[in-house]
Formats: sequence, C-alpha cells, structure tokens
Amino acid sequence: MLLTRDKDFYRSFLRLMSALMLQQAVVLSVNLADNVMLGGYSETALSGVAAVNQIQFILQQLVFGISNGMVVLASQYWGQKKAEPVRRLMAVAFWAALAIAALLFALVSLFPHGAVGIFTNDEAIVRQGMDYLAIVRFSYLFFAVTTILLGGMRVVEKVNIALYVSIVALFLNCSINYTLINGRFGFPEMGVRGAAIGTLTARIVECLIVAFYVLCKDRRLRVRVRDLIRIDSVLAKDYLRVSLPVVATGFLWGCNTALQTVILGHMSSSAIAAHSISSTIFLFLKVTSVGASSAAAVLTGKTVGTGNLAKIREYTRTFQVLFLGIGILLGAALFFIRIPLLGLYSLEPQTRELANAFILIESTVLVVMSYQMCMNTGVICGGGDTRYVMVMDLIVIWGIVIPLSFASAFLWNASPVVVLLVLNADQYLKCIPAAVYGNSFRWIRLLTRPGGEEESSAG
Repeated sequence: MLLTRDKDFYRSFLRLMSALMLQQAVVLSVNLADNVMLGGYSETALSGVAAVNQIQFILQQLVFGISNGMVVLASQYWGQKKAEPVRRLMAVAFWAALAIAALLFALVSLFPHGAVGIFTNDEAIVRQGMDYLAIVRFSYLFFAVTTILLGGMRVVEKVNIALYVSIVALFLNCSINYTLINGRFGFPEMGVRGAAIGTLTARIVECLIVAFYVLCKDRRLRVRVRDLIRIDSVLAKDYLRVSLPVVATGFLWGCNTALQTVILGHMSSSAIAAHSISSTIFLFLKVTSVGASSAAAVLTGKTVGTGNLAKIREYTRTFQVLFLGIGILLGAALFFIRIPLLGLYSLEPQTRELANAFILIESTVLVVMSYQMCMNTGVICGGGDTRYVMVMDLIVIWGIVIPLSFASAFLWNASPVVVLLVLNADQYLKCIPAAVYGNSFRWIRLLTRPGGEEESSAG
C-alpha cells in the first residue's frame, strides 16, 4: 500500500505542517519587510542589510540545529509519554543556544567591518550593513531563547503559539519600519537603522510572549524556570551525541548559503542585490517544505519511540508522495508570481533581469529540494540517524558544489546565472541518495534510555 489510510496521521501531519509553515512564513516576513521597504528606499541599503542577514542566517541555522537535535531525541521520549526527559533536554539546548548567540554577538561587536566585508567589497554597502548590524546584533540572544522554547512546544505538538507570536512580531516590525525607515509621523528618517530597530523590537516582544506562555500558561510540559537552570549530565551526553551532527549540518548549510552571497557579491553589486531579492522570495516559499520537514521529524521520532516499525514504513512511503506533490506546487507558484513580486522593487534593468533569471532557477530547485530535504532532515534525521545528513552535506556541498562554484566564478569567469545554478546543484545531487537510503529503513534508531526519568541525574 503506497499511501496510509490512517486518518489520524493526515490530521496530525497537516495540522503540524500548516502551523509550522505559517509560523516560518511570518518569521521570514520580518526579513521580507526589511527587504521590500529598504528596496524602495535605496539599493545600497538593501544590499547592506542582505549581507548582515547572511550572518543572522548562520546564527539561525546553528540555533535551529540545536533545537532540532533536541526535537529528534525528545520526540522519542514524548512518544513514550515521558515529559521529564523532554524538560531536561530543553535545558541543555537552552544553554547551548545562548552560548552560540553570545559568541556571535561578541564576534560581530569586535569585528563589525570584517563581518560585513566578507560578503562584499563595496565600501558603501559595508557601511550600510555596519549601521544595521550595530543595532540588530542585540536580537541574537532573544532569538535563541525563543527558538528553544518553541522547539519544546513543537515536541509536544503545541505549535499554534509560535504562529500567533510571529504574527504579532511581524505587525510590530512592519509598523516600526514604516515609521522609521523613511521618517513618518514626525519621526526622523533612519534608513537601515530604523529597520534594525523594528527587527530588534519584534524579537524582544516575541521572546517575552513565548517565555510567559511556556513558563506560566502551558499545561502539557509544565516547564518552570528551575527546569531550565539545571543540567542533566546523562541526558546532556545523549543530546550531544544526537545533536552535534544536526548542529554541524545547520552550520554547514548556513555557511553554504552565506558563501553564495560572498561569491555573487564579489562578482557585481547587481548580482548581490538580485540574489537578495530572489533568495528572499525563494525562502518565503521554502517555508512550506520546512514545515513539512519539521512535522515529519516530530511524527517520525514519535513513532520510532513507540517501536511500531510497520507504521514507520507505512508513514515513510506516504511522506514521499506528499513531499513530491508539495515540491511541484511550490515550483509552479514561484514561476508564476515572480513578475508581480519583482514589481515591488525599484531596480536597475540589469538587476531586474538577473533577479528574474535567479528566480527561474530557484523554481526548479524548489521541486527537488522539497523531496530531498524533507526526506533527509525530516524522516531520516527524525528517525534517529542524525549523522547521515551531515556526511551527505560534507560530500556533496563541500566536496563538489562549493569548489565548482568558486572555480566557475573566479577561474572560468562564468555569468552570475551559471554560478547560481552550480551553487544549487546539491539539491539535485542529494535526491537519489535520499530515496535509496530512505527506503532502506536502515536509519531507524531508538535513542531513548530505558526508564528515561529514572536513569537521568541532574547536576
């Protein structure tokens, strides 16, 4: 049987995917709001913020990796109806995420010019990026706290709070952007600094709302401040073993995305502006695949925790059909909406032409990415094999794609369009291994300890 007839599976998957997709869409809308509003303000300002957003993207991938590592292990405990190990795993992830955010904050504070200058050699763009970074860097710690707390809610399938709080953050960010970027209602014109204030304010408010909900209102996990302070030494070791490959994968992916901006940014200012626009639109549609992947990871981990191997096989076959359908729909959507979306920006003809070509490439990338990413980071990683994705990325991205991309850009002097195609080649290359390994079911790993709570020891 190709598709499961389990109606509860479809209800759970669609509910989780929809909420996570919408939440990711709203989160990305905060960046999109900066992008669109600054695109109408100044192309230089747009490019400067785009460079800084690559730094933030690396942070996001690291923190998401820390959170996802927790979700993989904690979901199996939740499938066994054990809440205490979930709370203790949240504490480990909480401090790991804070440490990463604090480290990046220190680095960009000490070397702001170097941090932005990695992505472009245009000094005007660097100055705009530094103005934005000087304010937005304070959002890193708030983002880390919010992500881990929402990760805990994702484990227990309470995801609506993430959507609601993200809507509040988006509304707040857009309002402040509108007021401060161009200077309205008597406020000064602040340009990129106004956009940074909007983003920082939104991150602070969403962190406060999520912390209040998780610590005071949630009745499923019942997390308290004391739960986040103490570290369980036994579960910490299990967490590190499971999550380090996930964090490494997130970091590698973040660096890969940032390197795209580095390579294109050192080709021409038009290329970095075009890539900023196309990648933002691409990421906005990609959230559907991210939501599907996250939902698949939670449901697969929960099912592995129950030990029902027949259900795991049945669900995996169904997931693959759903992932392919999602990819085809997303690719078609990006193809057809590219023209009206490009009309929102005030661009030079060369930049507009490049952005259009980039979007055409990314519409095909969405199809293959939706399958391979959801299988790799959703089903396979969620099922307990967290090393597979890391090894695959090391081979395909860092062994093949990145070297060829640098050679295309700087040795062979290929056009930005060809370079972008090479940069995204990993999405195609990872599809066949994902299908072969995914259908072998050798990725199933039971990661929990017998007794869970009894064998843990708080330190």
